[in-house]
Amino acid sequence: MSLTEQNIEVSAVMPCLNEEQTVGTCVMKAINCFAALGIRGEVVVGDNGSTDRSPEIAESLGARVVHQPVRGYGAALQAAIAASRGRYCIMADCDDSYDWSSMGPFVDKLREGYDLVMGTRLKGTILPGAMPPLHRYFGNPFLSGLMNIFFRTGVSDAHCGMRGFTRESYEKMNLQATGMEFATEMVVKAKNRDLKITEIPITLHKDGRTRAPHLRSFRDGWRHLRLLLFYAPDYLYLIPGFLLFIPGLILQMLLLLGPVVIWGLYLGVHWLALGCLMSLLGFQILCLGAFAKTFAMNDQFEMRGKVFARMLGWFTLEAGVAVGAMMILLGLLADLAILVTWLARGMGHLGSTHTVFVATTIIALGFQVVFSSFFLAMFKLGRANDQEWSAGAETSDF
Repeated sequence: MSLTEQNIEVSAVMPCLNEEQTVGTCVMKAINCFAALGIRGEVVVGDNGSTDRSPEIAESLGARVVHQPVRGYGAALQAAIAASRGRYCIMADCDDSYDWSSMGPFVDKLREGYDLVMGTRLKGTILPGAMPPLHRYFGNPFLSGLMNIFFRTGVSDAHCGMRGFTRESYEKMNLQATGMEFATEMVVKAKNRDLKITEIPITLHKDGRTRAPHLRSFRDGWRHLRLLLFYAPDYLYLIPGFLLFIPGLILQMLLLLGPVVIWGLYLGVHWLALGCLMSLLGFQILCLGAFAKTFAMNDQFEMRGKVFARMLGWFTLEAGVAVGAMMILLGLLADLAILVTWLARGMGHLGSTHTVFVATTIIALGFQVVFSSFFLAMFKLGRANDQEWSAGAETSDF
């Protein structure tokens, strides 16, 4: 690496797919901005298989073009960032919707020590025609709000395409997404890694192209939502699981010996059947949540949870099998007692319908515990030692 390359402070990275109408404008704005700020910078374009003159135009104006055969917004950016040489990277589209001549505030914040500097269109200026109403008033606020509920990022516009970050923080984030959800993954992992995040208002312009945009509202919105749920197993599995399992368990306890009347409401066998169903479904969802959180504790998702890590540290296959076997035995003993009573009464009317429901449910849950324990133990088997799990206790509450 030459001395000139070593002294590059800022890399302007642009994903590109058939942007010959605007890529030249964006490259020149970035280069002129570097000159105006007195910054040693470079422009790197991640071309994603353009069939027009986009690569030639960018190169002719002084940008370096990196060709990425893997399709997707995230894939193009990953290629451009990997080829860049600056201490800081500033990313934005090359459709001229983001103003590449306004990199100064991003650079200032990065120099102040922030790891990720987010642009926010919602707190800045959105010019007429720059953003569809569906995105402005529903999509972005909804997904950004959901991200703040799940991860407490404090970011108002999680999908703003103009943002800056340090090379060191980018390497810590270990981003994997190849599509539009790359933007969401960056914010989530920055928060999970306790990186220092801030945001600055920016102006969003109407893009300068005449063709249809690459963004597909519902398809790409779903990809963002899907990734958020992947990284939030507590909200996807554990909370719904508990909300089903606990009420179902309470109903079974209330109706174990027969119907009851509470505040004038008669609760009979139909309510007991509902309670059994809720507890079975809830426990199954909780098991899936445990599998998901265990799987998530790997190099790709980089998620940790203090409470869950401790529980997993205590877990052993033998203990799980023993608990499940005890539940099965308890249910079978209850059914046996009912059978003996029925035989002693001359095989007449079976008066223990409620107890049969509960006993059968306990047996089903016991089998789930046994086989789920084997499946969970498979995840632990691949870990070098249990200390790797307990290391997660430092980074989150659950």
